[in-house]
Amino acid sequence: MTDNSIIQINGIGIRERIIGDGAPVLMVHGWGANIDLLQPLALRLSRLGYRCYLLDLPGFGQSAKPAKAFSIFDYAAFCLAYLDQHNLQAVHYFGHSLGGRIGLILGADHADRIDKMALSNSAGIRVQPAPQVQIRLKLYQNIRDGLTALGAKALSDRLRHAYNQRYGSADFLNSSPIMRQTLINVVNQDLLDYAGRVSVPTILIWGDEDQDTPLWMGRKLEREIPDAALIVHESAGHYAYLDYPEKTASIMRALFGG
Repeated sequence: MTDNSIIQINGIGIRERIIGDGAPVLMVHGWGANIDLLQPLALRLSRLGYRCYLLDLPGFGQSAKPAKAFSIFDYAAFCLAYLDQHNLQAVHYFGHSLGGRIGLILGADHADRIDKMALSNSAGIRVQPAPQVQIRLKLYQNIRDGLTALGAKALSDRLRHAYNQRYGSADFLNSSPIMRQTLINVVNQDLLDYAGRVSVPTILIWGDEDQDTPLWMGRKLEREIPDAALIVHESAGHYAYLDYPEKTASIMRALFGG
């Protein structure tokens, strides 16, 4: 069974897709992605006897943006509200990148709602910028704030725009103001302490050529999460689960228990 619809959760219109029948699996995409990128894996899981719940998170895909910037904890709470919407007390969980961040929170603080968890190329470890980047940012902030204090707001705004255009990431530049602040909130939250409190069995799936969340992050999460194992897909990048969907589905079935 496949169901596509727009539902309302906490006043936000959300696109969802439900695929298959069987034990429920909540599947959560990464930043800038949507449920279409989860479907290849969901289809394979559905053939193995799982009912996959996919949603476009607020601000992504065909879902509406939140009224104000979200934090990663807002996204975790939203996923719990989604489970409540479907009367799902506990599910297996799959999260990619941003979805991995959410999984770390759910596995630590809401383990009663998660049976077992698979995270692909999970984000969540905050990396300090290089010293020269920190110096450049501090200088920019001092000049910007000084201009604002002098009443030169227009000049301050032009400086902010120029700085963002030169040094902002593609994700940042391609986002609306609300989602730009959401991105800042999300990437500045270090979740390593949450990883240490995850209390559900977890499989970490990684690509050895991932440039966005390098393999060392997967190895670190494997050390931090009490009951975790890391599986590396050779020649795979940041979307390791899409590079090896059949293998990933088989790994998840072994974890979830068939």
